Amino acid sequence: MTHYDLAVIGTGSGNSIVDHRFSGWRVAIFEEARFGGTCLNVGCIPTKMFVYPADLARSARHAPELGVDTAYDGVRWREVRDRIFGRIDPIEAGGRDYRRGQEGVDVHESHATFVDDHTLDTGRGERVTADRVVIAAGSRVQVADIPGLDDVPFHTSDTVMRLEELPARMVVVGGGYVAAELSHVFSSLGTHVTQVQRGSRLLMAHDREISLAFTAAASRAWDVRLDRSPAKVARRGDGVVVTFSDGEEVEADVLLMATGRVPNSDRLGLEHTGIEVSDDGLVVVDEHQRTTVEGVFALGDVSSPHALKHVANHDAKIVQHNLLHPDDLRRNDLGPVPSAVFTSPQIASVGLTEEAAREQGVAHRVVKQDFADVAYGWAMESTPGEEFLKLVASEDGGTLLGAHVIGPQASLLLQPLVQAMSLGTSPADLARGQYWIHPSLAEVVENAVLQLVD
Repeated sequence: MTHYDLAVIGTGSGNSIVDHRFSGWRVAIFEEARFGGTCLNVGCIPTKMFVYPADLARSARHAPELGVDTAYDGVRWREVRDRIFGRIDPIEAGGRDYRRGQEGVDVHESHATFVDDHTLDTGRGERVTADRVVIAAGSRVQVADIPGLDDVPFHTSDTVMRLEELPARMVVVGGGYVAAELSHVFSSLGTHVTQVQRGSRLLMAHDREISLAFTAAASRAWDVRLDRSPAKVARRGDGVVVTFSDGEEVEADVLLMATGRVPNSDRLGLEHTGIEVSDDGLVVVDEHQRTTVEGVFALGDVSSPHALKHVANHDAKIVQHNLLHPDDLRRNDLGPVPSAVFTSPQIASVGLTEEAAREQGVAHRVVKQDFADVAYGWAMESTPGEEFLKLVASEDGGTLLGAHVIGPQASLLLQPLVQAMSLGTSPADLARGQYWIHPSLAEVVENAVLQLVD
């Protein structure tokens, strides 16, 4: 039985742990799928590489409103697709080849499961042991249980970006960020998208006003069906027919299931160990990313409620340090965790929503700033109430508790607010302690913060 100093399960953010400082360690890396994990192959990176041309296509349609005669004439889908994966696939292959050729590292291209606290079954008739184990197994697509789905070809975010042709019609089931981004991509490029959401609005985990504004914008851009769910699906010709809970039928060439993701903790044999798993399927870790078994760490989507690549990368740095310096452990103090949805309009968020502050009994104050009220917003002909920044602050306005943006470049506009919250910068210092470029879209942030201090 082969023994290792370290075994790493998963090659998303977990793959960044082993660097030159682990020279002399004997390391096993387990990866049953593609190197690079969700982000590189089927998540953050390819989706955003599709979002950019989708943004261009949508902008071309709207430029005439500003007196510029442009039009959208269509997309060379395969060219777009192949440009994207022509960059991603070599990176994936290069990462695999690098690890295969690295001295002291064994790459097991198989699914690892625990036999006991420090013994792993490689899935190929072999067992190995390791003094230290890092669980970086990520998450996977969750597909809703719909009658007839087993007999119907459907896609998820794992497969839909590699379609051979741009479909004429698509039904998207789901109302979260994956559904929002892919509905934007396909509708902008020319597909007739019907998005089905069982709730009363899209992006329901976001601030309510942001969610409502996005639902209105999405409903103008593609066909949104709220308060409904698919009662059944069936084949019809080369496509599918989706029957809604109200009896209405919609035909489509492609059915996209975008109903969420689940951590992969249930696929690791953790029941054979002392590693604790929470009720929502997350591997339980302490402030040092240690599990309830000595020598076993976990990071990323499999252990964090924040299924975000930037969080997983931060987790990996903490685990890396603590593996190398067991007598000088570093705490994972995340601080405010930002996120963005690259749909149309773009959305970004950090900290408390107004609803969460109210539910938690936090005394607070809310201010809003429309893009339409700054000069660059005038240039874009922004409509009041559709694109805005919302701040949640302490009652005296002295501390930022949350920020939520909907509109162009929302993720960039959020960042100075994330920085202020992370570094403890007061709204007064943020607003008055620097120049704000005029007339830039950043004045949306400046004017919002000034409402707290003036």
